[in-house]
Amino acid sequence: MKSVRVDASFTDFVTARSTALLRTAYLLTGDRGHAEDLLQTALLRAARRWRSVQDAPEAYVRRILVNLSHDRRRLLFRRPREAPLPPDPDLVRGADAGLERVAERDSVVAALAALPVRQRQVIVLRYFEDLSVDQTAELLRCTPGTVKSHASRALSRLRELLAADESEEVSCVHR
Repeated sequence: MKSVRVDASFTDFVTARSTALLRTAYLLTGDRGHAEDLLQTALLRAARRWRSVQDAPEAYVRRILVNLSHDRRRLLFRRPREAPLPPDPDLVRGADAGLERVAERDSVVAALAALPVRQRQVIVLRYFEDLSVDQTAELLRCTPGTVKSHASRALSRLRELLAADESEEVSCVHR
């Protein structure tokens, strides 16, 4: 890690005012942990611009705290609300479809991880990033023919791996 030089007046400011600023952050957030995070971020921002804000640092840090608390609140409101699960898990509608998608995704990720690196790169770029053969070849610094052969081999191997994974699931269900 690089050492950072901190102006002595900044250190004096933090020592003198951090308790009051933490109280402000706590009152803005209602949570001690979030308040500490907000204050730390605000002080880091103030330290970066210390020369220009040292005439009125407390007002500057307070403004940052308010802005950060607004940002945090906006993020919280965008997040879906949590709801308690019913006592009987069978009453949850659509849980099976969601679980199947998660299991399917995990299978695909595990199958991708089993591919050689170059084949995995080709599959990700071609089918997940939706790049053309030429774009993929340029990015990987190889020929379009190499991209096509890697894609062909990788898709064949993925089919094998996913079919084997599916047959394991079926045999586990019938036991």
